[in-house]
Amino acid sequence: MKPKRPQLNLTELHQLKWLLGGALAVLASWSVLYLEVEAWVLLGLITLTVPVVLRWPLLTLHIPLWVHRLAFPLFVTLFAADYYLGKETMPALIRLALMLVFYRAVTARRRRDDLQLIVLGLFLVVVAGVLSVSLAFAFQIVAFTGCTLALLLVINLVDAAEAGQAVKPATLAAPPAWMHLNWGRLARRLREATDWRVASLGAGLFGGVVGLSALLFFSLPRFEFTNNLFLDNLISQKSKTGFSEAVRFGDVTDIRQDTSVALSVDVSDPRQIPANGYWRMLVLDEYSQGQFSVSAELKRQMRDQRQPAQQISGGARPRFGEAVWTFYLEAGTSRYLPLLGDFSQLQFNDGPQDYAINDALRVLRLQKTPAKMFAYRVEGMRFETGLGSPEVSPPRDAVAVAANGASDAAGDAAGGKTASLTRPSFLELKLEPADRDRVDAWARALQAPRDDAAAFARQATDWLARAHSYSLQVTLAEGKDDPLVRWMASNSPGHCELFAGAFTLLARSAGYPSRLVTGFRGGSWNPTSGNLTIRNSDAHAWGEIFSRQTQTWLRVDPTPGMAELNRNDRTEKPEALLARISDRSWSAKLDGLRMFWYRRIVDFDQKSQTELARGAKVAIESRAKQLKLSLNRVIKEVGEWLQQPWDIRRLVTCAGLLAGGVAAGLGWQYFARELWRRWRTGAARSGMDPVRREAGHWLRKLDAAQPRGVAVFDTLQVRAELERLRYGPKHGWPEARAVFRRARSFHVKL
Repeated sequence: MKPKRPQLNLTELHQLKWLLGGALAVLASWSVLYLEVEAWVLLGLITLTVPVVLRWPLLTLHIPLWVHRLAFPLFVTLFAADYYLGKETMPALIRLALMLVFYRAVTARRRRDDLQLIVLGLFLVVVAGVLSVSLAFAFQIVAFTGCTLALLLVINLVDAAEAGQAVKPATLAAPPAWMHLNWGRLARRLREATDWRVASLGAGLFGGVVGLSALLFFSLPRFEFTNNLFLDNLISQKSKTGFSEAVRFGDVTDIRQDTSVALSVDVSDPRQIPANGYWRMLVLDEYSQGQFSVSAELKRQMRDQRQPAQQISGGARPRFGEAVWTFYLEAGTSRYLPLLGDFSQLQFNDGPQDYAINDALRVLRLQKTPAKMFAYRVEGMRFETGLGSPEVSPPRDAVAVAANGASDAAGDAAGGKTASLTRPSFLELKLEPADRDRVDAWARALQAPRDDAAAFARQATDWLARAHSYSLQVTLAEGKDDPLVRWMASNSPGHCELFAGAFTLLARSAGYPSRLVTGFRGGSWNPTSGNLTIRNSDAHAWGEIFSRQTQTWLRVDPTPGMAELNRNDRTEKPEALLARISDRSWSAKLDGLRMFWYRRIVDFDQKSQTELARGAKVAIESRAKQLKLSLNRVIKEVGEWLQQPWDIRRLVTCAGLLAGGVAAGLGWQYFARELWRRWRTGAARSGMDPVRREAGHWLRKLDAAQPRGVAVFDTLQVRAELERLRYGPKHGWPEARAVFRRARSFHVKL
């Protein structure tokens, strides 16, 4: 008779429940990492404290009773203060949930408390799932689901074991037995009590459900929920410093220290990728004391649209064969969308959006910084170095700005006029007289031709490059004068912001309208996923100068080496360009997995669904065709070999192969199987011996069979030998292989 598998007692079930509850609390709290919520203190407290309490549960009994009584009022008070000070609902709710998770994880829990912990963890996971599109979160939610199912199973087992028993409250004087933990012993008991076949079946079923869910996701039609169930309206996101309306020297350089992905771009035709793309985001026209910012005039020219829209028409006319660009902007980068320049049409992938646009500047701004990855599709992209007059028709439906110097943006829009860009702000120099005189002297010393913006840009760039080298580490000397003028007067190295800012001051002093632009430059090609990857380390600042001859704004990059690099890349062939900017590192391979996640999960629509089904069909048909061709080729080769003349050598070869096959079968039947059984017998550390198990198997078979003319004495003799193998000592065993052979023979006769 097979011995009964050991079961966990009530104490061990409580210990397992305690362990699963702590793991669930940590997993749920870590989902906040995918949200831009200031909760590092609570997250660190949970991560460090919960493992300690899991190891020593008796610590929970040292919490005074008055703490438990004041916990709920304290949490409500902290939540109210958090909401009052921050004026944000969702971050305050997330921090409240973290406080409750922490409290439930470090105190003794009953059934109701365990269920509350599950609900709180589910809230954090759902919020993170709606507002986050991280690939790592997909693995975390699978782990959270498995842990939750295991915890619910153990809770039910504990309830069944405690049925009819009075549960005493846990006190420090009389702690429950389960709090005296020995994790090594519990692990051994779990290993002994676990039926690995059932556990494997459960894991397989869970994996099958996950796989089936993924299959249904790819096969069923999509249903669009606008604005992420309104959760994204309850949480605000701040743009990175350097991609906002005010930029101090060093802000863009600080972004360059970060190598994480900021923007991923799919291009329908990689041959149209520019050699050095300048991804424009912000135009800054006002300078004062070391800070460039968007002037009030340009802010008024940003036309806030009356109605949300999903498609926007740009100023470029469509051309045949133009590439389609799909942008995936990471959360928290900026509410200003990166663009190479003008476009013919832009479409938001997440439905209608509130936005503001300046057609002449080619700047597009969302109402708020996206709280998750934001995707948009652009057709007819232009990336020339000059920006001409926009050709937008019909005029934008702008919202009129009230009070405090309201502009006539709405009136211009209604009348079909486009605000002029050559405003005084593009020539204004807010400098002290002494600083202004120094800048004017430098501009005159350039001796650039009048009314030739391109020639002035070359001379100003060369002048700055002769005086300053490039470096990300810049230390400005102390002084009371303007910091940018102070740097221009020195020979200290500088970063892109200093060079672009200095060029802007020189151009304005010489009478050329100019402005500073921030965004990204360049990027790398990911051959694994076939897309452009722009990282935060590609953040850049450059200048734009207005040419009255061509009536266009010319892009000028005064950072040392950039002008020469741009000239050399103009004649580069697309194949050579992709080879030069390709990134084959392991981080690029991980980014390729992220792009698959964006394309097939986050940004998966009906069109993508059709393309995926078509691609799967083509792949299956191609694979089947290759398999059929391979099979036909093998059959043909075998047939041709058989049709060849037979000789002694071929006969000996065939006879040898046949004899080898027969020998292998007989060897397994009479020798290898017995060796395998003996090895398992020697390797068995716990449980029943394989020989005893097989003897019991044959005994059950003989008991179930009915005798049909077989001698009773012979049957009893075989049973006696099997019983010796099943129950007797090993030193008295008969030869097991012969016994099993006779048992098989008798079973066939019965």
